[in-house]
Amino acid sequence: MRLVSCIVAPLVGLILGGCLEQQPPLALGTLERDRVVLTATASELVIAQPVREGSVVHKGDLLVQLDDNLQRAAVQQAVAEVDNAAANLEKLQNGARAEDIAEAKARVEGDTALLKGSQLALERTRKLNAKNALGEAYLDEAIARSASQHAALLVSRQQLRRLINGTRPEELKQAQAQLKAAEAKLQRQQTLLSDYRVTATRDGWLDSLPWNVGERVFLGSPVAVTLATSAPYARVYIPEPYRARVKSGDTLSVHIDGVEQIWQGKVRWIATDATFTPYYALNAEERARLMYLAEVQLPDTAIALASGLPVQVELP
Repeated sequence: MRLVSCIVAPLVGLILGGCLEQQPPLALGTLERDRVVLTATASELVIAQPVREGSVVHKGDLLVQLDDNLQRAAVQQAVAEVDNAAANLEKLQNGARAEDIAEAKARVEGDTALLKGSQLALERTRKLNAKNALGEAYLDEAIARSASQHAALLVSRQQLRRLINGTRPEELKQAQAQLKAAEAKLQRQQTLLSDYRVTATRDGWLDSLPWNVGERVFLGSPVAVTLATSAPYARVYIPEPYRARVKSGDTLSVHIDGVEQIWQGKVRWIATDATFTPYYALNAEERARLMYLAEVQLPDTAIALASGLPVQVELP
């Protein structure tokens, strides 16, 4: 019996050792899907979450509604500015009305008559002043009144000439530019308003809603996280000794905990830098501990597999 034990024990050890040596190297990780993180565009209250976590969503579905009362007011103001700029441009393009021209002509005639009256009064004042019947103050006042009437006549004539000649090309260009600026502002405000409706950007599952209805979110904070409905991928860490053997496009065998089937996946991405300490800071023995993150895409037939399952990927 001792002889048999002495013979059998080494044989068992050799067999087990041979099995262990034949086991392929593995990269460990988890099954993942593309995550889409949707963030808040403003610091506002969450007023609605019509979809529950875990539900299937389609592109365009409303996931979170933020309070948009202030933004709606900004849009209305921008609309008013566009209307004002458009009306001003139309006014310049149409030119002066006949009534405005007639009014300007009447103003010129009135200022002409006032100027003649002031000039006559100035002449009388000068004659009286020459006879010492009126003082210098009366003469100065008459001169100033005549000069003022003359200036008023020049202004009214210029206004009439402006109405008759119509709008200058530069003024039309300026009005057109103001209208375009107002329209651009309106478009921006409308885009901001639409961003208060956080919608799904692709088909998938609603994974989480970090905020509750009634809470005020922060600008840029995640308000909804979705997972793509496409087939998952294995997100694994490849040890440094096997990094040179793996490249994008390679087909590798993927083992999933709890699933008997062995899946064939393609490496869609592998990191060029180690996840941990840089290799040049380590010796040969320590470099073997470095890990390189990689993603192995499973075929479309694996779409039903749940995310988060532990996986092992056989390395070449």
